[in-house]
Amino acid sequence: GKVVYSVISNIYGGIKSDLTISRLEENKFWVLAGAGNGMIDINWLRVNAPNDGSVQIIDWTSALAGIGLWGPNSRSVLEKLCDDDDISNEAFPFFSIKRISISNIPCVAVRISYIGELGWEIYTPTEYGLTLWDELRNTSREFNMICSGAGAFESLRLEKGYRSLGSDIHTNTNPYESGLGFTVKLKKDTDFIGKEALSKIKEAPIQKKLACMVMDDSEGMALGTEPIYSDGKAVGYVTSTNYGYFVDKHIVYGYLPSELSSTGTKLELEYFGKRYPLTVTTEPLLDPENTRLKS
Repeated sequence: GKVVYSVISNIYGGIKSDLTISRLEENKFWVLAGAGNGMIDINWLRVNAPNDGSVQIIDWTSALAGIGLWGPNSRSVLEKLCDDDDISNEAFPFFSIKRISISNIPCVAVRISYIGELGWEIYTPTEYGLTLWDELRNTSREFNMICSGAGAFESLRLEKGYRSLGSDIHTNTNPYESGLGFTVKLKKDTDFIGKEALSKIKEAPIQKKLACMVMDDSEGMALGTEPIYSDGKAVGYVTSTNYGYFVDKHIVYGYLPSELSSTGTKLELEYFGKRYPLTVTTEPLLDPENTRLKS
């Protein structure tokens, strides 16, 4: 019933992937990978799994349909559709997984959220996918909820400070400089790929950090990969950027030398030959206490 967010590291301590692992049963685990990295992750697991038959890896991707139901009213939607399942915060807390029935549709619901709001990822056998969508969509309308896509997803996850694989984190970055050091458990007796490298990385001074910045100019613009300057010298580049409509700020993420990553540091970003002022800020910009997620 528990869910853990973690990263996969290579032998150098670089981040190969990030994913969630949920415990369905004593010896049965559900691995949820990012859509663009699923085949890479399953291949990595298969290549590195024991070959003595003690571990079986099954790809369920095509067998399941997945829908994200998120927002302050998401619990109200499920309460109306789930007659026999308790989805209260006490019975179904953040970072847990349960089998539930939504309008008599068999589902596995995972209480995680990449957008920083209360909600669930919900999975059902593919043949029920359209019916589940219709049930959730029709009921959610009663609670002033809308269907949204990748653009909203990107904006919301940046307000919450969540990392994106391939831009904010990749094999040339490690968990400590990317702000994901909490995923590394070096004190565990068990060994894992990259443990030796990460032990050395943790002991050494961090040279760069992934920092959250906001644009000081309302006319400022960035799309990603733009250079970041300090006193006229290029010191990094934009890994992710988007406008945060809840916080009403243009958000920029990028790796900076550690000495420039402190809150309040003034920098500049260059977009098509024009410089715009940036200020390093404390992250996340939205709900640092996770009250919205855990409500």
